[in-house]
Amino acid sequence: MISSSEYKERMAKLKSNVYQGGNLVDRFDPSITGGIDVIAATYDFASDPEFAGVGVATSHLTGEKINRFCHIHQNMADLLAKQKMTRLYCQEIGGCIQRCMGTDALNALSIASFEADAQHGTSYYKHFTEFMKKVQKEDLALVCAQTDVKGNRAWRPAKQKDPDLYLRVVEKRPDGIIVNGAKAHNSCSAYADEIVVLPTRNMAADETDWAVAFSVPADTEGVYLINGAFNPPKHPRLSSPYCRQGESHSLTVFDHVFVPWERVFLCGEAEQAGKAALLFALYHRHSYTGCKAAVSEIFTGATALAAEYNGIANAQHVRHKLADMIQVVDLIYASGIAAAMHSVQAASGTCIPDSNYCNAGRMLAGEAIYGEYEALAAIAGGLAATLPHEEDFFNEKTRPYLEKYIMRVPEIPAENQHRAFRLFQDMMSSAWGGHKLIDALHGGGSPVIEKVAIYRDHNIEHSKNIAKRLAGIKIEDSTKGIFREKRSWY
Repeated sequence: MISSSEYKERMAKLKSNVYQGGNLVDRFDPSITGGIDVIAATYDFASDPEFAGVGVATSHLTGEKINRFCHIHQNMADLLAKQKMTRLYCQEIGGCIQRCMGTDALNALSIASFEADAQHGTSYYKHFTEFMKKVQKEDLALVCAQTDVKGNRAWRPAKQKDPDLYLRVVEKRPDGIIVNGAKAHNSCSAYADEIVVLPTRNMAADETDWAVAFSVPADTEGVYLINGAFNPPKHPRLSSPYCRQGESHSLTVFDHVFVPWERVFLCGEAEQAGKAALLFALYHRHSYTGCKAAVSEIFTGATALAAEYNGIANAQHVRHKLADMIQVVDLIYASGIAAAMHSVQAASGTCIPDSNYCNAGRMLAGEAIYGEYEALAAIAGGLAATLPHEEDFFNEKTRPYLEKYIMRVPEIPAENQHRAFRLFQDMMSSAWGGHKLIDALHGGGSPVIEKVAIYRDHNIEHSKNIAKRLAGIKIEDSTKGIFREKRSWY
């Protein structure tokens, strides 16, 4: 495992291929460093005694101690530890820790590449295993590039007028492949070591050119990161942990990029391409049961703080609202625990969380976020939107007035009142707050996608048979027990 400083030194050595605001920018551009600091923190957390080693795992490949973000889940305990780690780290950062996409992609590929070899006699899993050893030894930070730009959504990849609207293989050579296309919404690609590319959907028999998975260094020739950076407002006088985070998202262009065969994990295997896409989504939604539980808890804590500072903490309607918010936190996290408890093991040895529990937790998180914003806005009041500028609180003439008139509960110092409402403002009525509102709804899959998966993976006939039995309608199958069979699409 490496330290945060070693990670930053590695980022500094990458070639420039990040474009932002019409310019080629350095990876340490001030707008990007907030995201770099988030990833850097995950390296230091792994060795922090306060987290009791939750960020450390034992490699099933080498037996060495490794960063859990570089681990392939071998059992239920690994899934639970990953979920706990994600929640703790997100609480510490104040939001997304951004490194989950890499580990979720690796776990998906460990299964899909293994099954491709078993079915087609290929060598993808061998390639993947060697790549994993490098990931673990060097403690690499990875981003998953999955979402294709898709063009006309009504057309499949092979029917698009421009075939590059889904990333594809344009040439196979003895030493590797050439790929062309673009991937969208790639968080943290501007400060990742590697870009792991996965298919975005199931592929038909005539879509083998698009059934491709691989990994390349983030500064590979022909890779262009067209980046957007987002940060909380910076407060020179009232610096806070919340404001030190940041996030970037790129449209990642692959312009005839060469990928050597040893870094190719699928190439033309349509069935495994679809499975890799679904598995990544599943693992990522399990990660969300950790991070979204943390985000919901942050909103719950902020709402409780607003109530306390406004002097209404004991009001019954406030307590009822907080109870509703606490319930959401616990249900999101509980769904991840249940998903781990009902996990199954793939032929590769990788442990797969239960689909319905993962999707239920992620759907709840996405749909609850607007209610959490509303609760904080209602209890904090309008000051979260109209709070005077920070500089006015330190101006010789205006400071006495602002300290006098911001006061609510007399026992709470004026600076604490100011800091609290500045946090509420940053969370809700800043550009960062607006960005995170949409991110919380759509990141990892919109709630409608989870609904599709929940209906698909639940045995609805079994549920109907329960109702039939209770109604006295004759049925063929027994309904005794909680489930007729293990609940998993896999």
